[in-house]
Amino acid sequence: MIRSRTNWLKYGQLSRSFSSSRYLFSDFSHVIIGGGVVGTAIASEIQGSLSSNVLIVEQHEKLGMETTARNSEVIHAGLYYPKDSLKGQLCIKGKNMIYDAYNSGKFDSVQVPLAKCGKWVVAQTEEELEYLHKLHKHAEDVGVPVELISSKQAKQLQPNINASYGALVSPTTGIISAHDLTLYFETQFENSGGTVSLNTKLEAIEYDKSSGTYRLQLKDVGEDSSFEITADNVVNSAGLYAPKVSNLLLPTERHYESHFAKGSYFGYSPTDDTKTKVSDVLIYPCPNPNASSLGVHLTFDLGGQFRFGPDLEWLEDVENAEEINYDVSVTNLQTAFKEIQRYFPGITESSLQPSYSGVRPKLLSAAENKKNFADFIIKEEEGFPGFVNLLGIESPGLTSSWAIAEYVKNIYEK
Repeated sequence: MIRSRTNWLKYGQLSRSFSSSRYLFSDFSHVIIGGGVVGTAIASEIQGSLSSNVLIVEQHEKLGMETTARNSEVIHAGLYYPKDSLKGQLCIKGKNMIYDAYNSGKFDSVQVPLAKCGKWVVAQTEEELEYLHKLHKHAEDVGVPVELISSKQAKQLQPNINASYGALVSPTTGIISAHDLTLYFETQFENSGGTVSLNTKLEAIEYDKSSGTYRLQLKDVGEDSSFEITADNVVNSAGLYAPKVSNLLLPTERHYESHFAKGSYFGYSPTDDTKTKVSDVLIYPCPNPNASSLGVHLTFDLGGQFRFGPDLEWLEDVENAEEINYDVSVTNLQTAFKEIQRYFPGITESSLQPSYSGVRPKLLSAAENKKNFADFIIKEEEGFPGFVNLLGIESPGLTSSWAIAEYVKNIYEK
């Protein structure tokens, strides 16, 4: 596995030997920019299916260290997204692929723990109950199993949770280890002959029309010198940096703007031991318009540790991902506490502690998100054959990762 420029130069000839006859003039058939769970899944799918010679370029010292490591690790059911949207279709398909792999033993070689714990979306007002009825109908339309329960039923099942006007039950929602899912894709990728270049940043990219290849200028993190590789195809799966990567190649009139939405999480240490078991299902409030945020929800990890989040904080003054501050503020905690109290009235502010935060790559501003639904963008860019852009890959990116990988592979198979 390539770790630096020196190793790439050492193993460069060996990398070429993996190529099929189609790729004699490039170092790699495909280069994947970004080694989060989505990029690693794409690399694994292409390397294992298309007789390819694939390289993952990742700026951190390990795969899956950025957005992948900073989410709630929920397997989303696919309740909220429009039927014909990529988010909706790929979320449901990705969820099913994950559960099928778990049930069929595909995860046995690399243990990927998960639990189909289910979740509730709770209503506290008549307006929110009306929303649940609409969500129930939408879920039925897209084939996601759900059930409406009354406030009385909710109290009997989860006595610590307040659902004044009832709840929508989603039994196919679950939790998973994002780290281990990424490791699974990484292992499949390497076992198929794929190559990983860690601590490596993309500095420049250009398309050579005469040869039909891409030239990528790469740099080792912490070093001044750069080196160049060539590829027949490039996948931009750079997450928070995806617009920046895209803008290195596309003409100015086709540039994308970066928008960032920070979500903070809060740990829970109950002061009353009798309330340690808050709930055995995930609890979600009714979401914000266009599902730009699903609200400060209650979740837990596979070890049973409860946490709340994420909240939604638009970083409107941040233009570059390098400028993001991931600290969780006390002000955020106080605001989140008031939201949590609506469905978990027994909580005390002193039982919450700032934990960690993640940032979503948004394609629309805060104002635009209130008016419009922002779908995933996954497409081969016109005039740049083999360059596939993935932009706005936020939640439900983890759930959708395997389906996104298959979708990208199909682009190359057309």
